[in-house]
Order: sequence, then C-alpha cells, then structure tokens
Amino acid sequence: MVNFYDKIGKKFGGYAFGTNKPKYTSVYPKADPEKVFKSEILKLSSAQKIVLDIGCGDGKFTHDLSHYFNKIIGIDNSKQLLKIATQKQKGAKIKNLEFIFADAQKIPFPNSKFDIAINRRGPSFYKEFYRILKKGGYYLEIGIGEKDVKELKETFGRGQNYGNWDKSRLKKNILEFKKLGFKIISAKDFYYEEYYPNYQELDTFLQGVPIFEDYNTKKDVKYLKEYIKKSQTKKGIVVTRHRVVYKLQK
Repeated sequence: MVNFYDKIGKKFGGYAFGTNKPKYTSVYPKADPEKVFKSEILKLSSAQKIVLDIGCGDGKFTHDLSHYFNKIIGIDNSKQLLKIATQKQKGAKIKNLEFIFADAQKIPFPNSKFDIAINRRGPSFYKEFYRILKKGGYYLEIGIGEKDVKELKETFGRGQNYGNWDKSRLKKNILEFKKLGFKIISAKDFYYEEYYPNYQELDTFLQGVPIFEDYNTKKDVKYLKEYIKKSQTKKGIVVTRHRVVYKLQK
C-alpha cells in the first residue's frame, strides 16, 4: 500500500499542498492554535538545546524553527516528504537540521537524548516520546481533536476517527500523560471555523489531507455537493475545526 503522505508529496510537492494550497479564511473565537503552539516552542528556544520533530513531513515547520535551537532532528515515515525536506535544507544551506526515515513507535535514539520533542499533528506514541526526553525536557504537541470536521465526516459517512465525537481526546490524553509521569503545564481545546469560497477550493483541500485517505474527486461528488448545500454561508462554505495543544515536562 502506498504511503498516503508519499502520494501527497508527489502530487502537491509537499505537505500540505506545497505551492497549491487551497484558498480559505479562518475565524478563531479565542486564538489560532498553530500560533499558540509555535509560541510555546519559542519560549524554550536556546542555542544549547536539541529538538526532535516527530512527523516532520516536508520539513517546512522544522526549517522555521532551526534558527532558535542548537540542532533539530526531524523524523517521518514518508520517504517522499523527507526527500523534499532534505532538498529544502540543502537549498537553504541550513547546517543544524537532520532528517531521518524512522518509525515513531520505535525512535532510533537512546533514552534521555532530547531537550525538547515536538509533534505537529503527528503520531501519538507517548511512552516512546517520554523515553527519549531528558529529565526536565519538554514535549509539545498540536493534535487533531475528536470533533474536527465532524459534520463533513457525517455527510460522507466515513473518515478519520469516525463516530468518536463524544470521546474527548484531551481528557483521554491527560490521563495517559499523568500515568507516564509527565507534568502537565497546559492542555487546551481550540475550536474554530474555516470558510472556503467555492467547490473547487474545498475539493483541493480534501485531496491533500488525510481526513478521507480514500477521497476521490469524481466518486465523492455527491457527498461534497450535499455537504456544501448544508454548509454554505455568506462567508463561504464553513468547515468546523478542532485542535488540542499540549505542553508537558518530564
């Protein structure tokens, strides 16, 4: 089976979408969780610290952080996205980055190797992440909440974590973090909306994300049209989003 992210990397030239990013606007009732996540990471910036980026993808975010730390190592299980990340690194001549093909369930580094581990919508093997952190080290994550694009998935009758709307990821993860021995500095839910101007932009979005890994532009026309009929507003076609942001210390 072809890795979903390898397929997306080849199609769009990166994740997500490379230079083909769909057009949309976002409305945040409280705060942009991506900005909150990055801000918390930068509060820990240091020329002495070594960072592990778990599920680094095409390395765009990893590159953005490279100026703030001694070294960042990115791991991913998509060879195509890692190829793109390495090409970007060579082009930018950034020397304190390293990209490695690896399984996040079994990270190829010894215990207590890293000062910080970050995870941007990547896998969640928390016991392994705890293992590779130094005592006093930090783990930061922005993940996908259980109610993310709920209405869209209901219309399609399938999708990531389908049907588990009432099982709070935040509460479940907090229990696991405490069991492992993490100190929870912050753990928050973020809800917001995205508005897509037309059918084509929403279709492009669905092609490039793993909400429906089997999404097909032609076969799923009826579902997408049904969703748009229900979700059209004056601002555009609304898609509800849900993120969780964690900051933990070992």
